[in-house]
This record gives sequence, structure tokens and C-alpha cells, in this order.
Amino acid sequence: MSTDPKKWVAGHVASLPKSGIRDFFELVAKMKGQDVISLGVGEPDFVTPWHVREAAIYALERGKTYYTSNLGLIELRRAIASYVAEHFAVDYRPEDQILVSVGVSEALDLAFRAFCNPGDKVMFHQPCYVSYHPSITLVHGQSIAVPTFAKDNFALTAGALRAAWQPGAKILMLNLPCNPTGGTCTREQLEAIAAFAREKDLLVLSDEIYSELTFEGTHTSIASLPGMAERTIFLHGFSKAFAMTGWRIGYACGPAPLIDAMMKVHQYTMMCASIIAQEGAIEALQRGWDNVCRMREQYHRRRDLIVRRLNAAGLACHSPRGSFYAFPDVAVTGLTEKEFAVGLLEQEKVAVVPGAAFGANGAGHVRACFATAYDQIIEACDRIERFVQKIRK
Repeated sequence: MSTDPKKWVAGHVASLPKSGIRDFFELVAKMKGQDVISLGVGEPDFVTPWHVREAAIYALERGKTYYTSNLGLIELRRAIASYVAEHFAVDYRPEDQILVSVGVSEALDLAFRAFCNPGDKVMFHQPCYVSYHPSITLVHGQSIAVPTFAKDNFALTAGALRAAWQPGAKILMLNLPCNPTGGTCTREQLEAIAAFAREKDLLVLSDEIYSELTFEGTHTSIASLPGMAERTIFLHGFSKAFAMTGWRIGYACGPAPLIDAMMKVHQYTMMCASIIAQEGAIEALQRGWDNVCRMREQYHRRRDLIVRRLNAAGLACHSPRGSFYAFPDVAVTGLTEKEFAVGLLEQEKVAVVPGAAFGANGAGHVRACFATAYDQIIEACDRIERFVQKIRK
């Protein structure tokens, strides 16, 4: 007797689309060995600094191969508390207000599972990272996408939040600077958003993984604003600024009762983050800032190059204030974002991600990651310009 295994898949999982990024890069994988330049996956091209790697190796050689506290090594939590106080102006107790997670992605998942009841509504700005909407679906929440626009440099505004708000909204999800747009908010814009969150009694989940990669002005954490620390979960990690993507190490900071709720979910699923990754993270926080600054300087230089070249090619592109993504408008070519991305890949061997992968408001754009070598970006821009010229003839 034959049976269809799909019948056992939960309905809310079966309905989830696969990541638009990963689907597209299956096409890229098929072109292996064809001189493809990838401006796709959001991963630094820098190797984790040697002193961080050596700290992890030394910990392994000393036999540090055991479980840690569910909250993470107390030494790491103390280092996180010092780092966050210095760079984000928010004070957290290492003992009960900080949780070490397996990347920021796990921390976000823990937060949704700890705070979102079935039917609760979650607001988030769009275009946004591909996991936000599916993460809400997985906890049976309801999504409220708040559009942002290129004319505003993709900054979220309190006015847009107010226009999108619905009764029953419980959580506001922020990602500043934003993947995929590089958009962020000024302090004044954040103050208005904070006032809205207080007025509507929203819990704020603030993903600030790209905060160190802010090129203009100063990054402000919404958790540092008056009346916000008690209603904000500050989410951060090591993947982007510290070039530690494969280490899978992140953290959440917030009020003790909320961190305790997240820890309950964490202890029954992941238990704890890798002790080796935690040892490396301690070294990164204590002695890694100079490396962060050097890498940020290179990203800044690459940003200026790719934005200038994309605009020169006829693709309107705002200058992202943070992150390592450009988000040009390709509508002028007459192609959809997917047609543009597929054509560019097939004809010129450059990989970018169709903007609709980041939500409906990303339509007409593509994401180009400039976390790759400067000379590769030059060559990629040459190919993009050639592709655009062919289309527009």
C-alpha cells in the first residue's frame, strides 16, 4: 500500500514558500565553474580575524567541549553587557537579562515562540529579511507588513506604522539598518516610532545585526530611548560586523521576565550555543573592535563604488546608510525583478537577488550585496552596465 508522505506535513508549514534567496541560488549552483560573480548571499568575504579563531582553538585544546548554562557562558554575558553599554547606551544585567543564542535567527525564533499567541498580530517593515513573515506564520501569528519606499531611503516612519496599525497588534519587529535595503532611521524618526510603540503598548523586537556597519551618522538603538528598555528585546550577534557567520552565535537582551521566557523555549530545543563559538565571541568583543572598523571602512568604499556605478548604468539606487546591500530599481529596463536577475545571471554571469524575495514591496528591485572584493564589484558593475545597455537598445 503506497502513501503520500506529504499528508503528515503540518498545514502551516506546507503553505510556507521556500526562501526566495535559496531558490534563486539553486540556479547559481547549476552554473558552477562559469565565472559567476555573486552579489547574492549576505556574507562577509573577510575571514574571521585570526585572534578570534585562535581563542576558539585554544579553548578546544584546553578541553572546553561541554555544555554551558542555558543562558550562555557568564564570561560572555558580561562581555556582551559591557559592549552593549558602550556602543548602544543600554545597561543589561549579565545574570538574567542576556541570553546567548545560536545566531540572531534563533533569538528571533525564540522571541516569537515566547511572546506570540495564535492570532496575535506582528508589525514589521517591508522590504524585510526573508525569515520574518515565515517566522510569524510558524507561531500562528498574523503579519502586518508596513511598506517603506526608495523615496524615503527605505526609512520606516511612525506615519506608516499608524496607517498600517490594526487592533490586536502586539509586537513590532524592527531591523535597522535593514536587509535588504540598507535603510535605517534617524534618532528623530526612532523617537516617533518609540512614542507610537508606547501609545499602542507594543513589544518591540529590534534586530540590530548590521548596526556596526552604519556609514552615515550614528546608529541609535530604540532600546536606549526613554521608556523603551522595558518593552524592547535587543537582538544582536557576530555574523556581520565580526565576520563570524559560520560560528552561529548571537544574543538577546531585555527585561528579565522576557529573557526567562525565551530561555524556557531555548532550553527545550537548543539547550545552549556551542561553547567553542562562545569562547571566540568573548575574544571578538574584548579585542575585535579595530577589525570591525577596518572592515567597515572597506564596505563603505565598496558601497560608494557600487551605488555610483549602478546609477551611472541607469538603475536608480539610493545610497544605503548601513548594511552591505544596494537595492537598485530595475523597472526602467522593462523587466520584472526576476526576469532581470535571471537574465543577468544567464547572459553576464552576475548573481543578484530578486527584490520580491523580501516581500511584495521589494518588487521592481534587486538586492546586490557588496560584501565581496572591490575588483570583483568593478567587474560585476561592468557586466551589469553591459546587460542594461543591451536591454535598452
